[in-house]
Amino acid sequence: MDKSGLFEQQSTLGRYLRDPDHCTPPTGMDVARAEVYRDLIFANLSSLLSGTFPVLIRILGNERWRTMVRLFLRDHRARTPKFGEIAQEFVGFLADEPQALREGNWPAFMVELAHYEWVEMALQQSDAEPLPASNAGELLDRPLRVSPLAWPLAYAWPVQQVGPDYQPEAPPVQPTLLLVRRSADWRVNFSELSPLAWRLLQRIDEFPQLAGRAQLDGLALEAGAAGSVQFTASGLTLLQQMHSEGVIGVVDRVTTPARD
Repeated sequence: MDKSGLFEQQSTLGRYLRDPDHCTPPTGMDVARAEVYRDLIFANLSSLLSGTFPVLIRILGNERWRTMVRLFLRDHRARTPKFGEIAQEFVGFLADEPQALREGNWPAFMVELAHYEWVEMALQQSDAEPLPASNAGELLDRPLRVSPLAWPLAYAWPVQQVGPDYQPEAPPVQPTLLLVRRSADWRVNFSELSPLAWRLLQRIDEFPQLAGRAQLDGLALEAGAAGSVQFTASGLTLLQQMHSEGVIGVVDRVTTPARD
């Protein structure tokens, strides 16, 4: 078989493995063998995904979950060869809302729930390092930074409550604000954030040059509490708590070498 024939055979097999309902195995290939490959590919993909999305699977049920995996295998073109990143590809597939999903009667909260479930695995696998130790006494006077192992997230749906027994049909008026962080023992912890705490973490990323006091002053101005001593005191308490949990840190002072 020449190269063009081999390429065509491989392409035909690939189309069959992705979409066996509408495509056939290559001409001359043993059908039983092709079906073995088909079942192995599907089973391996389903296994890779199922450990990351247990709540979504319980909501959809096994039959609809299999349909979802089949759509993902058929329609998505992954950008990574790494097995550990397949779940992220799946979340991206759902977020793109392909035509096949728009036509089905899927839960409206499905995309955000899948992202919420993926976050735990993503943080557990992250190669990022925790922030180095820093002096809490400098929180107001030095610029701050958010740990790469602490993710403030905002969802339209109450994803932390969604499950087989609670499937809301419409999102609440207020968004769900969460902090997801990996602690020193590699456990991933989820906690709810107040709108001010979430905005403070967002501001630290947006304005990394500002010291803690300037961050609190800016937050107070946004909240209509400019000049409030009580607001600043409460903000400092929040900064101290997040610092003790490793969520934020103080940026090291940059020392300039002395001139001769």
